[in-house]
Amino acid sequence: MYAISLIAAPGGLDPALVTSLQTAFGAGSAQWLAPDEAAEFPLETTPSNFDAVRDEIASMRVDLNIVPAANRKKRLLIADMDSTMIGQECIDELAAEAGVGDRVADITARAMNGELNFEAAIDERVGLLKGLPLTVITSVLETRITLAPGGETLLRTMKANGAYAALVSGGFVQFTSAIAARLGFDENRANTLLENGDTLSGKVQRPILGQEAKVDALKDITTRLNITTEDAIAVGDGANDLAMIHAAGMGVALHAKPTVSAAAPIKVNHSDLTSLLYLQGYAKTDFV
Repeated sequence: MYAISLIAAPGGLDPALVTSLQTAFGAGSAQWLAPDEAAEFPLETTPSNFDAVRDEIASMRVDLNIVPAANRKKRLLIADMDSTMIGQECIDELAAEAGVGDRVADITARAMNGELNFEAAIDERVGLLKGLPLTVITSVLETRITLAPGGETLLRTMKANGAYAALVSGGFVQFTSAIAARLGFDENRANTLLENGDTLSGKVQRPILGQEAKVDALKDITTRLNITTEDAIAVGDGANDLAMIHAAGMGVALHAKPTVSAAAPIKVNHSDLTSLLYLQGYAKTDFV
C-alpha cells in the first residue's frame, strides 16, 4: 500500500485537483493534512503514468510524490546543510568576503550539479580562501546565513516524536556546529577548514567528507541507534547527496539541482522543509 502525497505552498493546493487525481487513480478517500496546502490518499500500486502526471502537476506548482504507507514516521533525520537547512552555500559567502565570489560560486554550482569531481572542486575553492581572517567566519554566520523556511518546525516536530537528527555536510564544521546548535541537531559532521594562526590556510583536513561519507554516516548512525536505514529520512540538494538520498528509507531532493532532482525518488520544489513532515503523514496540527 502507498500514499499519494500532494504538497504546495500555503493556499496553493486546489481541492478540485486533489479530487481529480483521486478519481483518475482510482484511489481511496483523500485526507487533508493542511487545508489548501497538503493532502494525501491511499493507493495499492504505483500508477503506470505517475511520472507523466507528476510533471504535469509540477507546472501548477504542486509537488506530487508517492511513498510506502508503512513505516512513514521516521526515527532519524539526516540532512545536508548548504542550500538545504540554510539558504546559502557557506563557501560562496566566504568567497564573496575574499573578493573571489563569482569564481567560487561557478565552481560550486557545477560541483553540486555533478559536473565536477567534488574533492577537486572543494580543494580549488578553499585554496582561493587562503589568508582570509578567521573572524570572517563569525561575520558570515551573523550577517549572511539564513535558516531555510520550515527547518525549525521540522526539527522540533520530529524530535518531539522521538527522532534523532544529524546534520551531515560536505561543507565545513566551522559552520555546521553553529547551525546544528541553532536548529537542535543532535550531531553534525563536516569537513574542517585548516587554519594558519588567525587566518585560513587554504587547505581542508583529510579525509574529505563527500558522497560516500554521507552514506557511511547514515549507516553508522542507524547502527548506533539500533534502527535500520529504512527508519531514516534524508534530505539534500546536491550531487553529493544522491547516494544518501537513495540509501535512506525516505530520500528527498529539496529544491535540488536539475540532475539531482531527475534522479531522486521524492522531489520537493514548491514547498519548504515542512514538506518532509507531510510526507511522513504528519498533519499541520501535529507541528510543534
